Amino acid sequence: MTSEALAAQAPAPVRRTYSYLGPAGTFTEAALAQVPEARGHDWRPVRNVGEALADVVEGRSDAAMVAIENSVDGGVSTAQDALATVPGLRIVGEYLVPVEFVLVGRPGARIEDVSLVAAHPVAYAQCLQWLTGTLPAHAHVPASSNVASAMGLVDGTSDADAAIAPPGILEHHELELLASNIGDNPHAVTRFVLVSRTVAPPPPTGADKTSLIVELPDDHPGALLEMLEQFATRGINLSLLASRPIGDELGRYRFVIDADGHIEDERMADALLGLRRFSPKVIFLGSYPRADRAVVHYPERYSDDVFVEARDWLRGLISGEPEVPE
Repeated sequence: MTSEALAAQAPAPVRRTYSYLGPAGTFTEAALAQVPEARGHDWRPVRNVGEALADVVEGRSDAAMVAIENSVDGGVSTAQDALATVPGLRIVGEYLVPVEFVLVGRPGARIEDVSLVAAHPVAYAQCLQWLTGTLPAHAHVPASSNVASAMGLVDGTSDADAAIAPPGILEHHELELLASNIGDNPHAVTRFVLVSRTVAPPPPTGADKTSLIVELPDDHPGALLEMLEQFATRGINLSLLASRPIGDELGRYRFVIDADGHIEDERMADALLGLRRFSPKVIFLGSYPRADRAVVHYPERYSDDVFVEARDWLRGLISGEPEVPE
């Protein structure tokens, strides 16, 4: 049989679908563009985080990219709450996108003619110093999203002269670039996570992160400290600790946690066992490679070998094995 005939009989490659906050040109799309395995597959724009995660749970998508934390505004509460309440999800990767903004106008527009600027309120606040210095007499018209601010210029529904938008908008629409890098904080970054249905965590790389959501057993002095001690006594650093109201009554909170390390690390596994004994509800969101690929360092006394040796020692005591002098 010829190679051409064999190729014709070969099954077509399976296409995967990825949901992301659309439309095209958003920061979320820029995060999804960082996923090698998503390239060449179907990207499904959705209107909100809940719809993206529902796509995954109900099988319309294989994975969803959602924003979970911003270096300026903190945690994205809608994503954190959704991950806490929607079962059957697992974080399989994280990606960082610099928060850069551009000022765009209709083709032929000039920056000196701009007096009314469309922008999402959060984007507007993050560019206010630049706007005040460059366009001191401008007025602001709020937009529902970063991309919607520019789309109003494209479809003629906005009276604004210009819009604040992500740089990616220029790849999809014919707009005039009036100014670049107009954000007031050049170090602003948004952290995104790729979420799939529940799967086994990828193997540890040495540069990993574990995400959890933990509820306290009850409201008593030192309860939060008891939870944190599960990590501190095992040499585990926390890169994120955020509280979110559970919602069933006033004063009850769950904690969103990012811990340095992988569930297959002995110290992390031991900490999870401690949390399970302590908390009425622990949600394991996933262990996955860190976006910055920074290797996790810890004192030698918390190495895997130390935990293994301690368990072997205990088993020897229980079984009555003779102790070997050190």
